[in-house]
Amino acid sequence: MGLKPEDDKRPSKLAIMDDISDTPRGLGTRHWVTFMLFLGMANAYIMRTNMSVAIVAMVNHTALPVDKEAMDTECGNVDSNSTKEALTQDGSFVWTSTLQGYILSSFFYGYVITQIPFGILSKRYGARLFLGVGMLINSVFGLLVPMAAEAGYEWLILVRFIQGLGEGPIVPCSHAMLAKWIPPNERSRMGAAVYAGAQFGTVISMPLSGLLSAYGFAGGWPSIFYVFGVIGTIWCIAFLFFVSEDPEHCPSIKETEKKYILSSLWGAAGSSSPPIPWSKILFSMPFWAIMLAHMGQNYGYETLMTELPTFMRQVLHFSIKDNGFVSALPYLCMWLFSMFISVVADWMLSSGRFNHTQVRKIINSIGEYGPAIGLFIAANTGCDPAATVAILAVGVGLNGGIYSGFKVNHLDISPRFAGILMAFTNCLANLTGLLAPIVAGYIIEGKPTQAQWRIVFYIAGGVYIFCATFYNLFGSGRRQEWDNPAEDEAIAKKAAAKKANKLERKANNPNTAETAQ
Repeated sequence: MGLKPEDDKRPSKLAIMDDISDTPRGLGTRHWVTFMLFLGMANAYIMRTNMSVAIVAMVNHTALPVDKEAMDTECGNVDSNSTKEALTQDGSFVWTSTLQGYILSSFFYGYVITQIPFGILSKRYGARLFLGVGMLINSVFGLLVPMAAEAGYEWLILVRFIQGLGEGPIVPCSHAMLAKWIPPNERSRMGAAVYAGAQFGTVISMPLSGLLSAYGFAGGWPSIFYVFGVIGTIWCIAFLFFVSEDPEHCPSIKETEKKYILSSLWGAAGSSSPPIPWSKILFSMPFWAIMLAHMGQNYGYETLMTELPTFMRQVLHFSIKDNGFVSALPYLCMWLFSMFISVVADWMLSSGRFNHTQVRKIINSIGEYGPAIGLFIAANTGCDPAATVAILAVGVGLNGGIYSGFKVNHLDISPRFAGILMAFTNCLANLTGLLAPIVAGYIIEGKPTQAQWRIVFYIAGGVYIFCATFYNLFGSGRRQEWDNPAEDEAIAKKAAAKKANKLERKANNPNTAETAQ
């Protein structure tokens, strides 16, 4: 259940409309914070994905034993000239595919285990410092990747693991800062702008890393880590010096904008907020609705972005990696559509015709039902690479709706605990995403036929539909009763009384400790 309008002691609708009319015109400090978070998200995803491009140039492919990949012949025999990847350069590291997998996944494991701890710590001590310092660790250790690789793969795995640890705060801390800086009616487009940095970073990283690998300094691939490491370090320093934790602690914000933000954030999400209501969160259906939507999104997204290209290679005999633009096209479509649909979402809210619950469910349905339909179609496209590429682009593009759907819904139901909620959902969702390649690998192992791939796509589409439907049934855009600032004083008094009673009982029973001994 959410807080009823008459119970939340917020300004009346008329007062809210007056406040909207007084909205500061032009760009303000909150836009600067959003822009810096966008750059931080882009930098985070660049650091995450650049190794996948660099490792191609790092490995000595000709020195490795080659296991012939199972291919399907329903769409014709394999043309070795069209499917062969031209290796323009060979690296010096003889790493097997299994070892390469450990190297690539080491970052992920560091990233996942720090989600929840940093979400909790950011609630208590503030998000800005953890985000800035964490990304600084990520960037500085990125500079050490070439040296670690030369020292041995064990050192490289350790460095990438530490990079993942440093990147852990990026999502929960960004969410916590959005809760403090962005008014409710601007959260769709501002939140989408920040999280679209992930797609923007990927679009930039893939082609640029390829160019640096082929033509860069220091032997090619090392320049990838030097360039992005320096850029990341510069961003971290700028973020720590020029971005404040919240409007109240920002020395450069104009008073009109500060008043506008604080008056709209009933019960600001400051670090002095009350204790986390763990039990109430765990029994909150809107929270579980977000959790399921997030888990379904990661499973379906991983299938779209990792398994569909494999299907095209094994069944359609077309390698999406042969064309750099095609590789980046799905991410570009998702970025552009997320920007468009976020403006639509905020317009729907500002029009007064839709409430937050309705907007989140409508936009999220586009973001999750759309890719599900794309997967069902992809399962039945036959031997048509062009149609499959188009489906991949459109399906992933529509997926951009999630940024104005469940992705910012944490901010609606609990502004003060949004960072912690995101830490939990993002952690479990990333773990769920790991299942996609495992399930697909089990189904198509040794027999990559269209029939087997159809099962993979149907499962992913079904997961999308189930999780999106669960969200539509139990999701909410209303602030929950367990995040009610009006009850903070009563809760504090109750806790103080409980503590006083405990001390009084202890004082009245001085022999308790002796008896225990």
